[in-house]
Amino acid sequence: MVPSILFEVMLVFLLGIGSQWVAWRYRMPAIVLMSITGLLIGPVLGLMDPEEDFGDLYNPIISVAVAVILFEGSLNLNYKEIRGLGRPVFRISTIGAFLSWILGSVTAHYIAGLSWAAAFVIGGLFIVTGPTVIMPLLRQSKLKPRPAKILKWEGIIVDPIGALLAVFAFEIISYLTSANPDGSALLTFFAASVFAAMLGWACGRGIGWMFESGYIPEFLKSPAVFTVVIGCFTIADEVIHETGLLAVTAMGVTLANMGISSLADMRHFKENVSMLLISAIFIMLTASLQVDTLLQVFDPGIMGYVLLMMFVVRPLSIFLSTIGTDLSLNEKLFVGWIAPRGIVALTVSGYFASILSDAGYVDASLITTITFALVFTTVVAHGFSIGWLAKKLHLSLEGKPGTLIVGSNNFTVNLAKSLQKVKAPVMIVDSSWERLRKARVAGVPFFHGEMLSEQTEYQLDTNPYEYLIAGTEYNSYNALICTTFMPEFGRTNVFKVSPYRNNFEGDIVGKVAGRILFNKKLSLEYLNSKLEHHYVFRQTSITNQYSYKQYLNDKDEDTVLMYIMKPSGRMRFYTEEMRVTAEPGDKIVSLTPPVKEMKKIRKRLENQRNNGRTNSENAQATTSE
Repeated sequence: MVPSILFEVMLVFLLGIGSQWVAWRYRMPAIVLMSITGLLIGPVLGLMDPEEDFGDLYNPIISVAVAVILFEGSLNLNYKEIRGLGRPVFRISTIGAFLSWILGSVTAHYIAGLSWAAAFVIGGLFIVTGPTVIMPLLRQSKLKPRPAKILKWEGIIVDPIGALLAVFAFEIISYLTSANPDGSALLTFFAASVFAAMLGWACGRGIGWMFESGYIPEFLKSPAVFTVVIGCFTIADEVIHETGLLAVTAMGVTLANMGISSLADMRHFKENVSMLLISAIFIMLTASLQVDTLLQVFDPGIMGYVLLMMFVVRPLSIFLSTIGTDLSLNEKLFVGWIAPRGIVALTVSGYFASILSDAGYVDASLITTITFALVFTTVVAHGFSIGWLAKKLHLSLEGKPGTLIVGSNNFTVNLAKSLQKVKAPVMIVDSSWERLRKARVAGVPFFHGEMLSEQTEYQLDTNPYEYLIAGTEYNSYNALICTTFMPEFGRTNVFKVSPYRNNFEGDIVGKVAGRILFNKKLSLEYLNSKLEHHYVFRQTSITNQYSYKQYLNDKDEDTVLMYIMKPSGRMRFYTEEMRVTAEPGDKIVSLTPPVKEMKKIRKRLENQRNNGRTNSENAQATTSE
């Protein structure tokens, strides 16, 4: 066992974030690694048991963390995002959820051997595919926008519905099996659900109004939101257990659709907090499982139930609920397969296992085992198959990572053309139709709109692009672009042209956001002037016979190194802050003086003169004859 609670907290966070890093480094499903890590340090090696060690604080910690995660996910549910997808999302979140509940409950009764009471409770619980597992999978799979949005909306909307269905099923069963049925409990449940939704809406509107009216300073906005989220969740949950999830979801959706300008900054902060909480909670939950629970997983009835839920119940509920929608067969197959269960299922199942046990249901102890079996199996199966299946069904963004260039001018258009030649996706964005004329004439893909506009956010699909270059003539705007999109693209994938002019380094803009492309001495004016002097973009292949060192020795001293294209399709842009080297198989793209071109022109002119002399001599010879 660990020496202290403090050491255990440190170890939980260290293992959680460490699992996330290993998953990112080796392109593996993070949820799978976290689950395996938790099992190893918990029931397998016996190093910790968070549920026992934290005691009475364990459940409140988990509940608050789930509330914050669900709220952060619901902040992304802007109605503008599902234009054209409203009908499928509504059908899957209502009809599909209901079908999944009924079919899952029947399967739990006849295959897993649960009583009808436990079966309907667990059936309601297992319709959830929450943000704790869906979001990490979507980040790693690079899906096309339609299936990604459907899975995201379903996961966040159905999360509280599943918990409420489980509560509703228990209340109905308690009412029907009671010796003296009393409908007041049912009325209380429905009233509490309405109260939770209204409370969430009121909290969202209230905090949003305070932000817009300036009653909360910038440095207090994130702490204030966190406090209100926890308060909203706790008040609703104290009335009826699990209605707190509905309250925080309603609060998040309300805030997301109020159009608050400062919400984006808070969203990025909350994404980071949510990532930390997901990492820690998954480690804690899996480490708290008992060895007996793991051994029960291999019961034939439980294994059969898990397989039927994955291969029959989920696909059938999706296909039936989406009849008459515009979803393609491939989209239905994909959404019908991807349904991993996560933190909400694990946490809520423990609560219902205890109350069903107290109510006298002897099979209540199986609920935790079945929940873990379904969670772990779906996380592993869907985590490893989502990328492969997306490619097979043509629903992934295949091809090389793309580059999004903000600003249309002579240099950026020629840079985009060089990217086209190496078959890398590229797009130029500019708010001026006149400036975009260069891109249109050159045949470069373009988008006419303001990059920082909310409309552009929903009209321009940025998923194919991993790199962003701010290349306008306005240095402050370039810095703002880099600052805004750094959380989305990553610090190492956001670049800007040098803001310095005449080697002056006192401009503070140069130190704000984004890596400076190539060299801080190479401003946009300088690069455009080189093109005016007929500099050209040239590709050079590095081989075993022609090394990178030889290339650096042979290149002209005025050559500007642009980027390296790897055989995998990934690019490394040259910057002063990043050490870039090329290996055999790489292609170096550079802006070079037109030495070769001038030699070709001189040779062509010389050939023309020689041909002219020859023709003249032949004509003179013919005349003399």
